[in-house]
Amino acid sequence: MTVANFSLAGKVAIVTGGSRGIGRSIAVALAEAGADVCVAARKPEALEETVAAIKATGRKGIAVPTNVREAEGLQNLVTETKKQLGRIDILVNNAATNPQFGPIANLEERAWDAIMNTNVKSAWLLSKLVREAIKEHGEGGSIINVSSTGGLRASGGLGGYSVSKAAIIMLTQVCAKEWGTDGIRVNCIAPGLIKTEFSRALWDNEAILKNSLTQSPLRRIGDPDEMAGAVVYFASGASSFTTGQTLVLDGGGLA
Repeated sequence: MTVANFSLAGKVAIVTGGSRGIGRSIAVALAEAGADVCVAARKPEALEETVAAIKATGRKGIAVPTNVREAEGLQNLVTETKKQLGRIDILVNNAATNPQFGPIANLEERAWDAIMNTNVKSAWLLSKLVREAIKEHGEGGSIINVSSTGGLRASGGLGGYSVSKAAIIMLTQVCAKEWGTDGIRVNCIAPGLIKTEFSRALWDNEAILKNSLTQSPLRRIGDPDEMAGAVVYFASGASSFTTGQTLVLDGGGLA
């Protein structure tokens, strides 16, 4: 008997925002653990490299270009994944946006709506669709949401984003409580400052970077690949008695 089973052999995963950064690292790690993986993002060409990296592990990889703000697109993502890969066991809600940096009093309504629709509404809608797909095979599954330390502590200049990521943490807890009887576990990771293109405005700013390094016991910011192991844990049988939890991955900055 394997005491800690991290294998995802025979499983199928969807990763939104899977074309680069944290999403790409997660998608490849899930494949390395044995899962077939569908990655979604808006631009088809941006997904090609991730799919190639997934296939290089020996697993099946597909791309379904998706605008997560469109309900029809989310339904198509689920339909195509089942059609091409046979089933769905794992969902990683990673897609996010933050179109405006600055005080929340200056945040435009259009930007607020874009943040909430992309970061929160899409995760809620897609989770509901994947729940039904998991119930079809009746073997249970795992949903992993990607929040942020901004959802646990107010972050200057990222007010709307922080609110959306706090909502993701509560969405995780609510779904975990309601869907446990379906055999579906719902957990969350909360990365700190990670060196991705998405966060370039932060780590490319000398003052912000210096502050982050000072607050971190490890005296560095994170790498996208360092986020993936926690997702594999939450997706696998190794976390079979864990649901409704948010794991902070920030080098100890919130300690």
